[in-house]
Amino acid sequence: MATYPPAIERLLAELTRLPGVGPKTAERYAFWLLRQSADRLRQFGLSIEHLRENIPSCSRCHTFDDNNPCRYCRETARDQKTICVVADTPDLLAIEHTGVYRGVYHVLGGTVNALEGQSPDQLNIRDLIKRIPAEGITEIILAMNPDIEGDTTALYLKKGLSQLPVKVTQLARGIPTGGDVTYMDETTLGEAMNHRQAA
Repeated sequence: MATYPPAIERLLAELTRLPGVGPKTAERYAFWLLRQSADRLRQFGLSIEHLRENIPSCSRCHTFDDNNPCRYCRETARDQKTICVVADTPDLLAIEHTGVYRGVYHVLGGTVNALEGQSPDQLNIRDLIKRIPAEGITEIILAMNPDIEGDTTALYLKKGLSQLPVKVTQLARGIPTGGDVTYMDETTLGEAMNHRQAA
């Protein structure tokens, strides 16, 4: 059976580890990279190599930013008593672009997903629960995608937060089931934030 040289096989193996990248897409990316100049590849490699060094995770909310604490946690004009809980940083940015929400955030680092082996223990849930009494939080807004993983995560959080003295709300269902918070238009996402409901 014909195979690629080991260096290309290693690259293909790494590329297919990226979300949404199958073998054919990995091949397309690999051969695009092979056609680039040595300098361009060097810059590309350095960007990846330095990503973790230059973009830390905020110790308070777990978003990725160039500072720790992040720009949202440092902004004193924000409502520090309301936390919007999102699965990942792109969801946070989507909500920010609506211009509607002025509280702080908490990034879980994913959602509960049994098929991919992602359990609640692997998410930043314990830190969220610690923040509630420590920061005097009065409201938690659950802003998960309206899909199976998002709904499972929201149910898990509601159960875990039910014993704490905090109001739990979630985005209104203006977002269609199976939709993705990151790719929602700003008007729909803003309306969902404004009309959030008790969880």
